[in-house]
Amino acid sequence: MPGMLDEQFAGSVVYLFEHNAKGAMGLVVNRPTDVNLSTLLDKIELKLEITPFADQAVYFGGPVQTERGFVLHEPSHFSATDAGASVDPSVNTATSYSSSLTVPGGLTMTTSKDVLEAVAKGNGPKRFIMTLGYAGWSAGQLEEEIALNGWINAELSRAQMAEIIFNTPAAQRYQRAMQALGFDPADLSGQVGHA
Repeated sequence: MPGMLDEQFAGSVVYLFEHNAKGAMGLVVNRPTDVNLSTLLDKIELKLEITPFADQAVYFGGPVQTERGFVLHEPSHFSATDAGASVDPSVNTATSYSSSLTVPGGLTMTTSKDVLEAVAKGNGPKRFIMTLGYAGWSAGQLEEEIALNGWINAELSRAQMAEIIFNTPAAQRYQRAMQALGFDPADLSGQVGHA
């Protein structure tokens, strides 16, 4: 929200991938750093064998564990259940990584090095962003911040999220996220109140 005073989050778009009784976790998706993917992969001794991703920015994902990488990407396959069809559960058509979390109806977040190895070889997700760090909230903290008018939350479709995260320049993602909700950020007040 416009009234967010924390400079680390003011104007941020966060993809929330976990929210339960223990707290919440997400990735800031509109704060590119000066580091590109090629430089990052060199630091972890991976050779980028394909060039389309070499200059892709690495993002500031949040202030927690900034030395750790997180890859936000589309699920590795389109499931027939996404289209409403029945599927044989014994058939696994997905590329799996050691440590991934897929939000139902949403994107996948992977923290294991194998996704970066696949990207380096050209076999990884076709659309992704790499972040360093994540945004985290303890139990009840995010709810309190929402009540204090710090955040606005929205449930968007996978297509809307992918359009904002993968097809919109980082500097325009905040505006596009607000437009997906049906309003202009200029129409919002930074003041909290109850009617």
